[in-house]
Amino acid sequence: MPDPRWETLADILIDHSVRLKAGETLLIECFDLEDSTLPRLLIRKAAERGGIALVETRDARLVREMVLRGSAEAIETWGRIDRARMDKVQAYLGLRGARNISEMSDVPPERLDAYNALYQKPVHFERRVTHTRWCVLRLPNAGMAQQAGMSTEAFEDFYFNVCTLDYAKMAKGLQPLVDRMDRAREVRITGPETDLRFSIAGVPVVPCSGNMNIPDGEVFTAPVRDSIEGHIRFNTPTIYQGASFDGVRLEFHKGKIVKAECAGGDDEKLQRILDADDGARYTGEWSIGCNPRILTPMRDILFDEKIAGSFHLTPGNAYDEADNGNRSKIHWDLVQIQRPEYGGGVIAFDGVPIRVDGKFVVDDLMPLDAP
Repeated sequence: MPDPRWETLADILIDHSVRLKAGETLLIECFDLEDSTLPRLLIRKAAERGGIALVETRDARLVREMVLRGSAEAIETWGRIDRARMDKVQAYLGLRGARNISEMSDVPPERLDAYNALYQKPVHFERRVTHTRWCVLRLPNAGMAQQAGMSTEAFEDFYFNVCTLDYAKMAKGLQPLVDRMDRAREVRITGPETDLRFSIAGVPVVPCSGNMNIPDGEVFTAPVRDSIEGHIRFNTPTIYQGASFDGVRLEFHKGKIVKAECAGGDDEKLQRILDADDGARYTGEWSIGCNPRILTPMRDILFDEKIAGSFHLTPGNAYDEADNGNRSKIHWDLVQIQRPEYGGGVIAFDGVPIRVDGKFVVDDLMPLDAP
């Protein structure tokens, strides 16, 4: 008999995240999964609700070979075929196992650029993100436990604790933050090695409460494309395109990243990522993370971007739901935690602090800090 917590998670994914209806088709993509319990439950629950489940299994080592060895024509054909399938589905679940989070680290940047442009962009950015009800999540394994510095058993308990929150309750709790961000014009962020100003006036604001990611807990918008001025040092380690980066520091002028460096990682690769195209040095998202059960980074962005007391800023492509007009092959969430043990910091809207040292300081937002 499977762990009953898988049943709870499967119900959340089907009924809350993608809201599958009778007659709809759900695509389930399984990446490096060690256990089939969750996809089997999802197939069963989709059928019980009158839906159709399609299942794709992927191995990151095979994806690496296709990206590394495939011609532009081969990758374009792969993308065209998968785009045609994505055109036919109404819902999508991406289940990520990841045996090796650095599997793509030695793929040359020009090959990654081709993959992003010819596969990721048409299949995911242009179709899946904008035309399906979708959710992506990692599944627990020993590698994730190691990333988090926890035993396998302790990590599984942590995983289910943060992934099976009452997301309907969270949705209501996020609304006051949405309202404040809707009214705000200028954001200022200050902290260690950070002083950043930008406008969010007129850009839509989107609450995230289990609809697109599990775990969840954030509210995002995007800076007006040319409005960012100042500098920022991100204090959360990150992995992007298979490479690790620590202490990324960015300087902005008129919305553009004019200087970038990292304290740890491949500085040359950092520059290549930000030179991927014209939009890579502009930002496409800014988000406040507020999942009260996620407190420490583990080099997994689906968890790290939701950390209580954090925010993330994203060089690259904007989402259609909060569109500032920026287009890029990349979308790289970079996280800064502002709780005191990480150096503190302040977020202010139009000159009024709304969060100080990772805690909300206005009455209508304080409930978001409750565990």
